[in-house]
Amino acid sequence: MEKRNLTVIREFVLLGLPSSAEQQHPLSILFLCMYLVTVLGNMLIILTIGFDSGLHSPMNYFLSNLAFVDICFTSTIVPQMVVNILADTKTISFAGCLTQLFFFISFVNMDSLLLCLMAYDRYVAICHPLRYTTIMNPCLCVQLVAGLWVVTYLYALLQTALITHLSFCASNVIHHFFCDLNPLLQLSCSDVSFNVLVIFTVGGLLALTPLICILISYGLIFSTILKITSTLGKQTAFSTCGCHLSVVVLFYGTAIAVYFRPSSSHTPESDTLSAIMYSVVTPMLNPFIYSLRNKSMKRALQKMLCKYIVFQQEL
Repeated sequence: MEKRNLTVIREFVLLGLPSSAEQQHPLSILFLCMYLVTVLGNMLIILTIGFDSGLHSPMNYFLSNLAFVDICFTSTIVPQMVVNILADTKTISFAGCLTQLFFFISFVNMDSLLLCLMAYDRYVAICHPLRYTTIMNPCLCVQLVAGLWVVTYLYALLQTALITHLSFCASNVIHHFFCDLNPLLQLSCSDVSFNVLVIFTVGGLLALTPLICILISYGLIFSTILKITSTLGKQTAFSTCGCHLSVVVLFYGTAIAVYFRPSSSHTPESDTLSAIMYSVVTPMLNPFIYSLRNKSMKRALQKMLCKYIVFQQEL
């Protein structure tokens, strides 16, 4: 009975961002603006790919899914963070915390796996161009993305279910601005060894496998590019990978700063800053990277905006 009551009525306090009363409103406006830019930018990517038939390629199909995931990812974290910045009581219910944790785990792993698929797509396009349309056929792309959604949801469900079996009888203060696994495990007065084992085995497999596949894919890509004798050919090959490689570096660079630094270098301020880069800034920058560095995307955006302007003028 005691455990059931704890899981139903317990609330956690999200300390969030360290700020004075004078900084609360500017910070809330800043993060709200970043959130709106993220949603609008990624939505624009999805609409552009959807309306321009010239962009209906496997790479852009994965990109549109990545944009959708980034919208969901930031929507899981930022609105609650803005509310907590302005609220006097920075609480979140146990059920709300578990819901946020479930979707955070789902979307962050989906982000990583989609980047892996995009790296494989570039590998096939550059290293096996004659077989590209056969290998990366639309049916396979849909099946791959659907399979990744199933995997990420099952893993998130596993981690969330394991949290529900823990007791929280000590402090209820989370030194973070959202419900993440490590802060929750630190608050539990139960034995969390099995939770940690699942994180290092299943979670480690989901985190490291995409990164290893990306590194192998780009190693093979660069090896193939170096064999190209034409300077123009090399430039074309590098340009097709530039956008995706920039996003990969940004995503994994900030993620490594959060989870793979030495424990001696961790402070609440540095962890908060790294987490903001990882969960807020990176999804906001992705649309700019793809729209500014991808010529096809820039042309499609310009065409769509011109059509919209003409339509508005006709009205």
